[in-house]
Amino acid sequence: MRALVLQHIACEPPGVYEDVLHERGAALHRVEVDAGEQLPDWREFDLIVAMGGPMSVNDDLAWLHAEKRLVADAVRGGTAFFGACLGAQLLAASLGARVYPGAQPEVGLLPVTLSAAAHSDPVFAGLPAQLMTLQWHGDTFELPAGAVALASSPAYSSQAFRWGERAYAIQFHLEVSTRMACEWAAVPAYAQALEETLGPGAFDALLGELEGGAEQLNADGRRLFSQWLDHAVARRRGASIAQP
Repeated sequence: MRALVLQHIACEPPGVYEDVLHERGAALHRVEVDAGEQLPDWREFDLIVAMGGPMSVNDDLAWLHAEKRLVADAVRGGTAFFGACLGAQLLAASLGARVYPGAQPEVGLLPVTLSAAAHSDPVFAGLPAQLMTLQWHGDTFELPAGAVALASSPAYSSQAFRWGERAYAIQFHLEVSTRMACEWAAVPAYAQALEETLGPGAFDALLGELEGGAEQLNADGRRLFSQWLDHAVARRRGASIAQP
């Protein structure tokens, strides 16, 4: 199983999702797109995982334009796709949907509500109706034409969606360890969003919450991502992927 991992800052790897990929024996090809690393031919991969980053999907950057073309071509070509945070916004934008700033950043350990469609969805089935997540973003998106809404929150109605059979997007984070969160807090754009939303010194409180909730957060992340692999990849290849 060949996986293309698209990163947009060094401190945002796939986290627990990467653990699952290694456990399944996947071969990972990591590209840090913001650092100028070359995008490969998407046809060489069974799946694409796109992670977060401090930039906006609307920024006029040559590598962003190229990445959006790759994502659009890949998902329309039937390649399995999983996008988180900026990765979710990339999928929406690549399929023609509007991505725009929200009223204010959504930051903290916060629940999302699964939609009725999510309860029968093969990837979201079995997750709590009120799913606790880590939020750390300021942009949001409209759903692409033909997408199925899977989750929402009071501040941001678009939290997760499915497009076609194998392309999934989640605005929130379930993959994060406390170590990763500490690295994020050192990124100026992330630190600014955190303090603007929750006030000075908010990271210590957030870290305390995360230390208490990371185990469940990561367990739900493992389940979600594993079910996506089983559905999105095994169905295309016509064979089961061995469980760890």
